[in-house]
Amino acid sequence: MFYEIRRYQTSSGRRDEWVRYMEDVVIPFQASAGMDVVASFVDAEDPDGYVWIRRFADDAHHADATAAVYGSDRWKDEIGPVVHDLLIGEKSVITRVVPTPASGLN
Repeated sequence: MFYEIRRYQTSSGRRDEWVRYMEDVVIPFQASAGMDVVASFVDAEDPDGYVWIRRFADDAHHADATAAVYGSDRWKDEIGPVVHDLLIGEKSVITRVVPTPASGLN
């Protein structure tokens, strides 16, 4: 099992709009396609910062869920364009992490 910690920077002043879109559209859509969204956060020190975490059973689960989400017409035609409008893509940081035995996330 592994996790992705995904840190995004929203366009200035648009974080509340982003959070609503994530919670109303992106997270439910990704969950319906097999993504396991574990958590969603706003950055307490950066008014445009946002962090979320996804969990995957293994590389095959990651590949299948990623293809189902980003290869879908709904993502390409509807969701993706809104995401790209709300985020500063080049500031996104995605970190793949594996829990240690004592982490409680195994």
